Amino acid sequence: MGSNYKAASRLSDLEKTRSDLKSLLNATAKMEESLRKMDNKFEVIDETLLTSSRRVAPLQSFAMATKALETRINRAVTPALALLDNFKLSESIQHKLLELSEKMSTEKSMSKRLKKLMKYVDCVDQLKVSIDCICQEGEPVIQRLQEVVEFLSRTKATDQYRTHRLRETLVTLKALYETEVDAMRFEGLLDEALLNLQDEYESILEQIRHRNVVELQAADKDDGGDEMVIMGSDLGTELEVELLRRISQTLAADDCLDICIDIYVKVRYKRVAKALMRLNPEYLKSHTPEEIDEIPWESLETAITLWIQHFELAVKAVLVSEKKLCEQVLGGIMEGLIWPECFAKIADKIMAVFFRFGEGVARSSKEPQKLFKLLDMFDSLEKLKPGFSEVFDGESGADICIRFRELEKLLIHASSKVFWEFGLQIEGSSDGLPPPPDGSVPKIVRYAVNYLKYLATENYSVAMAKVLRTEQIWKAGILSKPETDENLLRDAICNIMEALQRNVEAKRSGYNNNSREKLGISIPLPHVFAMNTYWYIYMRTRNTELGKLLGDQYLKKNYKVVAEESAYMYQKQAWVPLVRILEQDDLEKQSKEAKVGLVRLKIEAFMKGLDDISKRHKGFCVIPEVDLRQQIRSATVKLVIPAYTEFLNSFSAALQGKSYLSPESVQEVLGQVFDDGDGKLKRRGSRDRTGGGSSGMDGRIKEFRRSRSNTSDL
Repeated sequence: MGSNYKAASRLSDLEKTRSDLKSLLNATAKMEESLRKMDNKFEVIDETLLTSSRRVAPLQSFAMATKALETRINRAVTPALALLDNFKLSESIQHKLLELSEKMSTEKSMSKRLKKLMKYVDCVDQLKVSIDCICQEGEPVIQRLQEVVEFLSRTKATDQYRTHRLRETLVTLKALYETEVDAMRFEGLLDEALLNLQDEYESILEQIRHRNVVELQAADKDDGGDEMVIMGSDLGTELEVELLRRISQTLAADDCLDICIDIYVKVRYKRVAKALMRLNPEYLKSHTPEEIDEIPWESLETAITLWIQHFELAVKAVLVSEKKLCEQVLGGIMEGLIWPECFAKIADKIMAVFFRFGEGVARSSKEPQKLFKLLDMFDSLEKLKPGFSEVFDGESGADICIRFRELEKLLIHASSKVFWEFGLQIEGSSDGLPPPPDGSVPKIVRYAVNYLKYLATENYSVAMAKVLRTEQIWKAGILSKPETDENLLRDAICNIMEALQRNVEAKRSGYNNNSREKLGISIPLPHVFAMNTYWYIYMRTRNTELGKLLGDQYLKKNYKVVAEESAYMYQKQAWVPLVRILEQDDLEKQSKEAKVGLVRLKIEAFMKGLDDISKRHKGFCVIPEVDLRQQIRSATVKLVIPAYTEFLNSFSAALQGKSYLSPESVQEVLGQVFDDGDGKLKRRGSRDRTGGGSSGMDGRIKEFRRSRSNTSDL
């Protein structure tokens, strides 16, 4: 029973499976039929597409040709349209320029006018760019447009109407370019605007002025510094400087650089010259050596002082400011290569005037008084040298620096020559004058001593030593080892002092010792002269810079000792003979009556000799130095009065019955002998000048008397 049920179930499943397979086979057959029909349709579509493709192919070629033609036309037309836009832009900018020009002409406020001028410069730059663009693109644009017109005309790729319009456009654009471009560049508003900018450029440069140099000169004096201080100030406002810079660049970009430089150099030179003319440098008109020699010394001395001040002021104030302005205005042109040359052109004209005056002074006659002014000039250049090299640096300032060094060389040669010729003049007695008839100090000695004292001061000793050292290096070579500055100066001054001493000795030998002798009494003018002169040199030199330079031993040996020796010889020859009249040796062997007569003869001879020597001193012998005169008077009183007093006391009995001068009266007479000149000869203040008073001349005379002679010699 169970087995039958299982068999029936399997049979049912097999029938169902057969039914499903049958349905699947039917569906497959239908699908195959559908695919066959679809394949047929695809074949039909393919044939249709192939046919359509054959029909559309000419249209594709035509579209591609049309696209290529459009591209070719656009390549020519688009730049042409841009060119037309540039023409329109140029016209618009020109209208704006005209409006700004009209506004500037009516603007009264300077600051507002400068701002409008800045806009004007911007418009000029824009117009320049627009015109340059038209010039650069015009010919290529016209060439391309012409090629397109020729192509269309040749290929007939478009209709005749369009080709005709394009050809008319080409003709119009070509005519516009040929007629307008040159006018825009060279004859149009751009050219007029550039001319206006040149005028404005010159006007602004004219308006920028230097500070009052007279005030700067006073400020420099108050500063009192030795070293050069660069004190140049900014010139012009920021707006003015920026405007000048922009105009310079605009003119340079428009082929007007030469004009720009000419305007700048011309105007700024005038400004610098006018600034310095406020100092009233009339002295600069005389610059040749012959003209310098004709100027009176006082005027030349003043002129040289002004030259030093003005030279420094021109360099460290005026030209420094000018250099800064030049760099600010022209520094952006040609990578900064132009402005140094422009500044050099301005400065060269100014400095040439100062250089030629300095050269004229250096080449003029070598008079002794010029030495100090030559040293002043040299010292001022030495102090200026570092700053001068800074102001005139680079290749452009080389010529000015070379001339500066040449002037220094001339001043060194001139200073040295004046100094050594001064010594030759002293030694050669070039004054041609005889020795002073009264034995006073000759003018040449006074002049030489004061001259050398002044030279030895701090103001001139350094400069003079530098001159001597430089000259020695030039002669011996740069590898030589010159002496120290102090030794060089001391040796040089010693040579002058020795020449002066030889001059004094030459004059001393010119006296006629027998011309004023009477009764054995004479005035030894050679000794008076030597005493006065050497004492003057010693007292005027000691305790001064000159004395410190020469040394105390040198002064004592060459002047003090000689003066004391001359004073001793003066006493010996002038007053000892008078005292010898009162000697009593010859009275001891006489009788009483003969002794009385001889005593009276002696006293009368003494009085006569005293009167004679007094008159001769008053008329022919002068001791101008008060200190020296007082010492000589004291020594003379000590020599004469004791001998006279002793004589009166010894022979008072023999002298009764007749009155004679008392010792006090004789002393008063001696005082009058030496004091008579007080009314004419003023005290020279040797204490103040030398730092000390008298040096005990009377004591020194006694020392000489003891060391050089015994009593019998007197």
